[in-house]
Amino acid sequence: MSRSTSLVAAIATTLLLGACATGTPAATAPGAVAVDVPAVAHPAGETPQWWYRSGAARAAGSGAMDGKAKNVILFLGDGMSLTTVAAARIFEGQRNGNPGEENLLSWERFPATAFSKTYNTDSQTPDSAGTMTAITTGVKTHMGAIGVSAGTRNDCADSLNKGLLTWLQLADSAHMATGIVSTARLTHATPAATYAHSPERNWENDTDLPDAAKAAGCTDIAQQLLSTARYGRGPLVALGGGRGEFTTVEERDPEYDDKVGQRLDGRSLVTEWQQAHPQGAYVWNAKQLQAARNAPALLGLFEPDHMRYEIERKDDPSGEPSLAELTKAAISTLSRHKEGYVLMVEGARIDHANHSGNAYRALSDTVALSDAVRAAVEATSDQDTLIIVTADHSHTLNFVGYPARGNPILGKVKDKGGEDGVGGLDVARDGLGLPYTTLSYANGPGYTGATNQQPAGPKVYPHNPSSFDPAAGRPDLSHVDTEHPDYMQEALVPTKSETHGGEDVGIWARGPGSKAIRGTMEQNTIYHMIVQATPRLRQRLCEAGTCDAHGVPVDLPTPKAFERKADAN
Repeated sequence: MSRSTSLVAAIATTLLLGACATGTPAATAPGAVAVDVPAVAHPAGETPQWWYRSGAARAAGSGAMDGKAKNVILFLGDGMSLTTVAAARIFEGQRNGNPGEENLLSWERFPATAFSKTYNTDSQTPDSAGTMTAITTGVKTHMGAIGVSAGTRNDCADSLNKGLLTWLQLADSAHMATGIVSTARLTHATPAATYAHSPERNWENDTDLPDAAKAAGCTDIAQQLLSTARYGRGPLVALGGGRGEFTTVEERDPEYDDKVGQRLDGRSLVTEWQQAHPQGAYVWNAKQLQAARNAPALLGLFEPDHMRYEIERKDDPSGEPSLAELTKAAISTLSRHKEGYVLMVEGARIDHANHSGNAYRALSDTVALSDAVRAAVEATSDQDTLIIVTADHSHTLNFVGYPARGNPILGKVKDKGGEDGVGGLDVARDGLGLPYTTLSYANGPGYTGATNQQPAGPKVYPHNPSSFDPAAGRPDLSHVDTEHPDYMQEALVPTKSETHGGEDVGIWARGPGSKAIRGTMEQNTIYHMIVQATPRLRQRLCEAGTCDAHGVPVDLPTPKAFERKADAN
């Protein structure tokens, strides 16, 4: 064969591979590698292996293999829609005495940006379990799934052979240090998806686990935090809420005399963790966390349930650390390990506030996440640490009207005559002559009709109604303080809890491998961006035989192969 013929053949092969790589950009970026992906019928042909390979192809084709990250930190703003980000940006700027629109949250200064498509395999609008599982395992799955591929929710037996290896477990197997930080219960959907395997996100402790699931061989999520040490050492840092999930009904809570744990199986998982980490520190308040700065392992459970909203931390009787303080403590502990580390940090209560129809708490907790990201940037180097900030899904928060520059983001709209901009600055009015706020929700408990809990009119946080009466028009907000932290934005459709949204969310990144993060990608591709940009993770996958000839991890790993016993054989 002549040189020219060989060249034509090589070009044809490259084009063919590019055509086969469904949804994968041409391999023209630095370090880009082409991976062929079979075309499938959607959704019937979307197997776990297909999801894994297609995500690998997109990451490799974007140049993720060129990354040389020693450490990885993933920040997850739960429910942090792009509208929430924009409103929080202005909220922070105005809190600092500026107009607000010119402000940037810490991660908005990162050089790499992209969009993430968030749907679950069975739902256009997703939940946190299925979305975080996509991010942690490289495989999209069903709503409610924790660390398992798509199947039947509530069916333990169906899930037993569907466990997926998370990048936290992969890192543990590769002798890296691992950590989890969340303002939710550590057993809640997002943190749980880094270490647990369950078809149902609500099986958080043994009292939540149905007898049929127990008989079939499933275990509750809380005890899986300890058992995930079979991949190495388990998380050396685990900081968040959820004391009740880890303690028994015989154990009185150390902070609240009227509370006890929730476990009925007699297992105090806190005691078991302390036995497994005799030099480690178990802490439950800010002062203890500060005193434990030199401990080789940290378990922090700061509330029986979720941690407090940022605005409510000051009311904690024992002192509750901020998300930034938790992040700094985690990095301080993990960074002592020369092999590198991976860390997941969740700003969980952004989501909870949006569900409650309370924009103030959603925005202030988003700013708290920005503070945590800033702390991580200051504590690390972009030469060896990949930092990714993203969200798992959106919400129905709306940013509307034509408010003038610098108008309070939580206030009523003031404009100069609407879109035409003719006239003096004045309160904008709807078709009924009533003022309205810049922020509102498409649905939720802020619906202004009477409920079984509050009368007709503007609603006040907290509001968890179980029945609604139709609203008789909109309330007059002229004399209502819509900037009060407890004011609940109006909702168009009455629902007990505001729902998630289905639109794309943002991804922001800096550090080794971040240049590959661009465009619009399936959410499960984030996993592949992480493992391909981190040589130690990539090497561990290749050692297990999951890589192609170019060293790209393309085959779905079998979790059992990464356990310590498998390493010893």
